[in-house]
Amino acid sequence: MTDVEGATRPIDINTVASTVVEVQGLVKTFDNGRVRALDDVSFSVPEGQLCVIIGLSGSGKSTLLRHLNGLHEPTAGSVTVLGQRVDQLKGAELRALRTKVGFVFQQFNIVGRLSCLENVLSGALGRLRGPRMGALSYPKNLRQEALAQLERVGLGDRAFQRTDTLSGGQQQRVAIARTLMQKPKIVLADEPVASLDPEISGQVMDVLFQACVEDQITVLCSLHQVDLAMGWASRLIGLQDGKVVLDSPVGEGLTQERVMEVYQRLDPEGRKVSEYATSVLDLT
Repeated sequence: MTDVEGATRPIDINTVASTVVEVQGLVKTFDNGRVRALDDVSFSVPEGQLCVIIGLSGSGKSTLLRHLNGLHEPTAGSVTVLGQRVDQLKGAELRALRTKVGFVFQQFNIVGRLSCLENVLSGALGRLRGPRMGALSYPKNLRQEALAQLERVGLGDRAFQRTDTLSGGQQQRVAIARTLMQKPKIVLADEPVASLDPEISGQVMDVLFQACVEDQITVLCSLHQVDLAMGWASRLIGLQDGKVVLDSPVGEGLTQERVMEVYQRLDPEGRKVSEYATSVLDLT
């Protein structure tokens, strides 16, 4: 299926697969219980699925993802990832799980003064002992692997360039290569294209999802934009005020028009339309 900017949606590789994420009755409150960010959220994700979490700003998307690698602790409920209760892990056990769960951030979280190669190599630190200073301090096989990951995201010729000299889209591709260098079983992507223009967003999403399909990685990605979500996801989960209001496979009666209707019910006055509609056509 061809979607944004001519990119091709990856085929959903999940047919019969084990569950790798299980969320049960998840509640998260802040400010001594006065703010309820997540409200009785429950769902499971099978191995290999490309799942996009949609919702307006403040709906709980980022908070949900941060529970899946232990950056937040639940107020109530449970979070199980790769067979382990994340909310019960501490110290070395939690660090070990995080080596299997890659995270792609909205703001890239790369070190601008380092080369692209060094940033990507840092994704392998979980497989090594002790600190590393410079690319040559990494084993040759890892340097070759990092170069291959940069080639994969179309930046092989920028390996020795300072990362802060790249465009935003290129920096995000370096961040994706770094995450893939981690060899994760799951990738969490928190609004990975929110700061990029629509054309570059499509290219970055294509790189991310195609690489994950090739490596059989499970993906949970939060997005605002409906066209991107429909273009790459095999499943959509919609949040409103911390509650699940939509959970549906893509392509089984779930059209872009239906998803837009969900957004428009959440935003009847159109105050946040710029978050979810990328063109006038989205509103007609």
